[in-house]
Amino acid sequence: MNWLIRDAELINEGQRRVADLRIRGGRIEAIGSGLAARADERVLDAGGQWLLPGVIDAQVHFREPGLEHKGDLASESAAAVAGGVTSFLEMPNTRPPTLDAAALEDKYRRAQGRARANFGFYFGASNDNLEAIRRIDPASTPGLKVFMGASTGNMLVDDPQVLDAIFRDCPVPIITHCEDTPSIEANHAAARARHGEAIPAEIHGEIRSREACLKSTQLALELARRHGTSLHVLHISTADELALFAPGPVEGKQITAETCVHFLHFAREDYRVLGHLIKCNPAIKEASDRDALLHAIIEDRIDVLATDHAPHTYEEKKQVYDKAPSGLPLVQDFVISALELVHEGKLDLTQFVRKACHAPALRFGIVERGFLREGFHADLTLVDPHGGTEVTGGRILAKCGWSPFLGRRFRARIAATFVNGRLAFDGQRLADGIHGQRLAFAR
Repeated sequence: MNWLIRDAELINEGQRRVADLRIRGGRIEAIGSGLAARADERVLDAGGQWLLPGVIDAQVHFREPGLEHKGDLASESAAAVAGGVTSFLEMPNTRPPTLDAAALEDKYRRAQGRARANFGFYFGASNDNLEAIRRIDPASTPGLKVFMGASTGNMLVDDPQVLDAIFRDCPVPIITHCEDTPSIEANHAAARARHGEAIPAEIHGEIRSREACLKSTQLALELARRHGTSLHVLHISTADELALFAPGPVEGKQITAETCVHFLHFAREDYRVLGHLIKCNPAIKEASDRDALLHAIIEDRIDVLATDHAPHTYEEKKQVYDKAPSGLPLVQDFVISALELVHEGKLDLTQFVRKACHAPALRFGIVERGFLREGFHADLTLVDPHGGTEVTGGRILAKCGWSPFLGRRFRARIAATFVNGRLAFDGQRLADGIHGQRLAFAR
């Protein structure tokens, strides 16, 4: 557990500087120049590679329990650490969904000793679990996930009185998926009338339309402002929604916004080649939306960058539109695909660290993670900025075995991932041992 990382370029709190970092007992003991190696330390010469705080993916679906043929906590957390992600916050729409304290604790029990990255699990909302929501232990979860739009299972909250009470009484931040179901259903019916069973993938963004996103997001913000609710809106996909959110640092904001890495890479024209492989909810839309989202990150209107990692089997995704499920496996490619935007000059490196490391820790009260600070847990992502990564099938660790980036070459490479001071990935393969821990939330 004791390491000395020498000559790394530390990317932290808006600064870039070359320094050494000492790990001792699972924590960052010292950051400085010319640190002398001790007899019980392993030395890693970084040679100027980028050392980031361990990346936190604040939105993933790891499919356990109930959908383990798509992924599970072991397989998807392996993909996470191989991609430089050291902590994840996982969504509640499993089978059964996480709608009470017993189901939440079952997930933590499942992750212990199996998750290679640190873990936190969201509580879920439905039309009939209001009392369980009111009894949430604020230290047990990063927040309450509310589907204000179409969802699987028993997790669509469409009763206005229940929705109002949730926003009024919830003791933790509310995290929303915002799409207006009646709008989507009307668009879908019109598409079926035109195309029958052969709905083309490229009109997914018309069915899951920008109007559906905007209407639902406006409702969420109206409720949050009425009740003073701490609200985080997930996976913003349109330029239209951006004006609803204030620019500025995440600290002190009552209402925050997130987008996902696939919205920064793909646009409508990519459906022609990738089809349902990039079908997701909300939908990937126009190139103009992609550009607006990138600008919103730069101006701090978007606070958090995540993946919404949601694996499905390749066979499931190759079905016709109405049967092909929505979601992309992205956690292993999160860091390298985001850093490609840095190489392209579309995103600043310190901005990426702010959105994928600092902001998730601050927004969800994650204790002593998300920063390179002495005394904090030693979660670290070491990146070789010019090492190159070819996205091939043999590299993929997610159980589904595919990636929307298959065949792409990114300029960066994950050189090492440390979780709680222990080497979890050495740049080539997973290290021995399972070192993920339950995240603590300061509330």
